[in-house]
Amino acid sequence: MAVSSLNNKSLIVHGPILEYILEENAYPKEHEQLKELREITVKKYEKKSVMNVPVDEAQFLSMLLKIMNAKKTMEIGVFTGYSLLATALALPDDGQITAIDLDIEAYETGLPFIQKAGVEHKINFIQSDAFVVLNDLINGEEKSSFDFIFVDAQKEDNMKFHEKVMELVKMGGIIAYDNTLWLGSVAYKQHEYEKHSKMPESVWRNRDYVIRFNSFLASNPQIESSLLSIGDGLTLCRRLY
Repeated sequence: MAVSSLNNKSLIVHGPILEYILEENAYPKEHEQLKELREITVKKYEKKSVMNVPVDEAQFLSMLLKIMNAKKTMEIGVFTGYSLLATALALPDDGQITAIDLDIEAYETGLPFIQKAGVEHKINFIQSDAFVVLNDLINGEEKSSFDFIFVDAQKEDNMKFHEKVMELVKMGGIIAYDNTLWLGSVAYKQHEYEKHSKMPESVWRNRDYVIRFNSFLASNPQIESSLLSIGDGLTLCRRLY
């Protein structure tokens, strides 16, 4: 079996089905540098490797970006950069990605594969607290200028992130939030869930943030949204006004 970046995320999709999706569809068409980056991340970070998006999700986002003809994007939360590299490969040669993360060591793990793929020139990596950068962009006349924004950061901050990125994404542009099914915990009471699987306490600590944020998005008139059962849950939001 090929190395998977999903591990316990298979709770979202039944194990054999997920394996079929990855082995028969996603892995065969995975870009060589993406595969190398995925495998080195699993080797170096082990359990933390699930912080990168899984292969099928990255391929979905890549196709979405191409359909949108996106050129200017942002990624909040980079880790070793699997989704960042997938995005860079999907954008045209003059595309631009603003990538924000405090952890430059993790980013530098993936940087050689970004360079090998020939797409480093599309990426502006900023080692910083994301809110500092977002405020600078808002104040620097970058409002309504981004085609696509991917948010994969601290879940308790999603509401605050949403307020900021709504100012930066274009009308009709897309904001994507990762981990909106939160290992499936959003659908269960804790005592029910633990009958089937023992989950880390950190999952339950953040579960309520994810549930509240999902409810907020579902009832927000400023966006059109769809929660997809891919990876650990991916919510797409299209800005209406």
